[in-house]
Amino acid sequence: MADGILASMTRRHFTTLGQGLWKTLTLNTVIAIGITLFGDHGLWDNLVYSQCIGLSIGAVIDVGRFFFLHDWSTQMRRLLAIVPIGVVLGFFFGNFVADLILGGSAFHYWMTSPHKAWGMLFLSLVAGTVLTHEFVSREVLAIEREKAEAARRQASEAQLRLLETQLEPHMLFNTLANLRALIALDPVRAQTMLDHMIDYLRATLNASRADASRPHTLDSEFARLEDYLELMAIRMGPRLRFTLELPDALRQCCVPPLLLQPLVENSIQHGLEPKVEGGSVRISATRQGELLCLEVEDSGLGMPPPDTRRAGFGLQQVQDRLRTTFGAMGAIKIEAARAGGTRVSITFPLKS
Repeated sequence: MADGILASMTRRHFTTLGQGLWKTLTLNTVIAIGITLFGDHGLWDNLVYSQCIGLSIGAVIDVGRFFFLHDWSTQMRRLLAIVPIGVVLGFFFGNFVADLILGGSAFHYWMTSPHKAWGMLFLSLVAGTVLTHEFVSREVLAIEREKAEAARRQASEAQLRLLETQLEPHMLFNTLANLRALIALDPVRAQTMLDHMIDYLRATLNASRADASRPHTLDSEFARLEDYLELMAIRMGPRLRFTLELPDALRQCCVPPLLLQPLVENSIQHGLEPKVEGGSVRISATRQGELLCLEVEDSGLGMPPPDTRRAGFGLQQVQDRLRTTFGAMGAIKIEAARAGGTRVSITFPLKS
C-alpha cells in the first residue's frame, strides 16, 4: 500500500505543479504591482524581475522536493533546508535571467540600494514559504485521504469475504435438506442428486476463492447457476423449468461470486415449490449503457402482501454485498412480474 501511495503522490506532484502555476504567476504580478506603487521603477521592469525570480524560486524548490523529499511522514523537516536554499538560488538565478531580458544589472542594484535588495530577498523568502506551505498542506491532506480510502477498501473487502462465508453454509444446508427429503422417496434420484451436488459445491468453492488476480466472470456465475438448477430439477422433476440468457458480449464481465445464487434460491423455495404445478425461472443479463443488469424472474406465487414482507437472509446478503462492493452505484429492485410471480433486478457498473 505504501508503494501505491508513493506512486500516486508522485503523479499528483506533477499535476499540482500545473494547477499551482497560475497562483505563482498571480502572486508574482501582485508583488510587481506593489513594488511599482512604492518604488521608483516601471511596472514592466518590476513585472519581469518578479516573474523571473518567483518562477525560478518555485522551480528550484520543486526540484529539491522531488529529489530529496520522498517520504512526507519522515522527511518533512527537510523543507527547512530546501525552502531557504531554493529561495536564495532561485532569487539570484531569476535576477540573472531578468538581466539578460532587460539588459540591466542586479549587481549594480545591490551596490546602490543594498537595503532594498535585502528587502526583496526577504520578500522572496516569505512568498516561497507561503506557496510551499500551501503545497504541503494539500499534499498531506491528499495522502491522508488516500490512506483513509485504502483502509475503507480493505474493510469493504473483509466485509465482503465475511458475507460470502455466511452465504456458503446457507446454500449447503438448504441443499442437504433437499437431499435428505429425497433419500427416503427415491434413493436412485438421491444418488444422482448427490453427484450433482458434489460438482456444484466444487464449482462454488472455486468461485468463493476468486480474487482480483483471478476475477469471477459472469460466464462462471451462470455455469454454476445451471448446475444448481439441474440439481433442483432432479428433485422437482417437470414442475421446474428454467432458462438462462447470457449474451456472448457479457460472458467475461466481472461480478461478485455467488451474487445471483440467493435470488434463484428464493424464486424456487418461496415462489415455485409451494405452487402445485410449479413454474419457470428465467435468469438474464443485459447491458444498460455503462451498467450491467441481472434479472431473476419466476412464475411462482408472487410477492406476499406488503404487511407481511420481510427481507430474508439471502436477499439481505445481496443488498449488503451490492452496497459493500459498489456503494451507491449498486441497486436492487423487486417487483411483480407481468405474467405473475416475482422479478428481481440488480444493476451495478459494468466491468470486464
